[in-house]
Amino acid sequence: MAKKPKKKQNDNTIARNRKARYDYSIESNFEAGLVLEGWEVKSLREGRVQIDESYIFAKNGELEWIGGTITPLISTSTHIYASPTRARKLLMHRHEIDRLIGQIERKGYTLVPLALFWKKNGRVKLDVGLAKGKKEHDKRAAIKDRDWQREKARGLKIR
Repeated sequence: MAKKPKKKQNDNTIARNRKARYDYSIESNFEAGLVLEGWEVKSLREGRVQIDESYIFAKNGELEWIGGTITPLISTSTHIYASPTRARKLLMHRHEIDRLIGQIERKGYTLVPLALFWKKNGRVKLDVGLAKGKKEHDKRAAIKDRDWQREKARGLKIR
């Protein structure tokens, strides 16, 4: 019997933040648009983005993505100063922003970017997770549980 092919990740995914699911327990996801410049979109098409060490910050009733690095291409125009780590504004409905700001003001909650992906008509979207930080013992328990599930699956496969 032939093996089933592995599910490949969506072709529209630009970057994922795997570390976020390890460091935080994600309670809910939201989809947000980004305000980008032309050179940033071209760099995203080339896959020159890193979102691992980034976070989302609320300021003046708006959400900003800080710490995400979009490396400029060599062919970027000379009359534009390309700042790879500038703060980028998130585009969401007002009631969503207000609800998220209210939730992150509570103790222990934060907003973390989970993935960056393409939507219809060439739009770039950021998957934002409302998260609560894990303690060290929670991380160890998650690792132990994941290893146990893997061992259990191997045992069933052998039989």
